[in-house]
Amino acid sequence: MPKYIIEREIPGAGQLSRENLQAVSQTSCSVLRNLGPEIQWIESYVTDDKIYCVYIAPNEAIIREHAEQGGFPANSIRPVRSRIDPTTAES
Repeated sequence: MPKYIIEREIPGAGQLSRENLQAVSQTSCSVLRNLGPEIQWIESYVTDDKIYCVYIAPNEAIIREHAEQGGFPANSIRPVRSRIDPTTAES
């Protein structure tokens, strides 16, 4: 199944409290349960004004549906084409 990186522009994201991040996570998980097992949230990275999320999903449309139902942006959705890490240098 394809993997995607989602960029969410959220001004002040890096200043969100643990409780705020928990509430956003709970909303996301609730929407995911309603959408079914086709879409999976792997992890997210919070920066100053953006959150970058990694999802596994059959297509971009279901990711957009998740964002719409959850009430958060999906400003950019990009399919992952390859994965590299430090061990790639040794191959």
